[in-house]
Amino acid sequence: MALTSTIYKAELSISDMDRHYYATHALTLARHPSETEQRLMMRLLAFALFADERLAFGRGLSDEDEPALWQRDYADQIELWIELGQPDESRIRKACARAQQVVVIGYAGHAFQVWWDKQANALRRYDRLAVLEIAADDVVALEALCTRGMRLQCLIQDGELNLLDGEHTVALRPQFHKGLAETA
Repeated sequence: MALTSTIYKAELSISDMDRHYYATHALTLARHPSETEQRLMMRLLAFALFADERLAFGRGLSDEDEPALWQRDYADQIELWIELGQPDESRIRKACARAQQVVVIGYAGHAFQVWWDKQANALRRYDRLAVLEIAADDVVALEALCTRGMRLQCLIQDGELNLLDGEHTVALRPQFHKGLAETA
């Protein structure tokens, strides 16, 4: 018997002072049976960081050909491809060939740092690629906000993101390893 996805609903109000983006999104996130709540919250965080009316969640862990999130233009060309974790260099190369901008968001603490140290030289040649990291402690704090029905406010200002649920606040600052630092 196959396990089914667990559905999470999120009302996410974003005030991004850095990009001048202000909107509320009603999101439905399907958590794959093998996906952790930490990864689910990283998908939500990635949405908040790069929010746009056309940004959408990929099919997730069950589809190798789609990213965690992506944004297509009105001609169906891929503008933004967002990967989470520590993807293979071949997957990043493929994404850079298909999308105008590719972002990798790492969040596994020491394991991500080991991945970056190993991949950095190879990844520097991709002009369309940005790599950023969310600290492991911040990821644990984000997981504490995870419920099946979330109402979250997100404030982004001067490169810092604050995510609030009415009771808790998580403040974090992504660390940029490559690209985008001047726009964040």
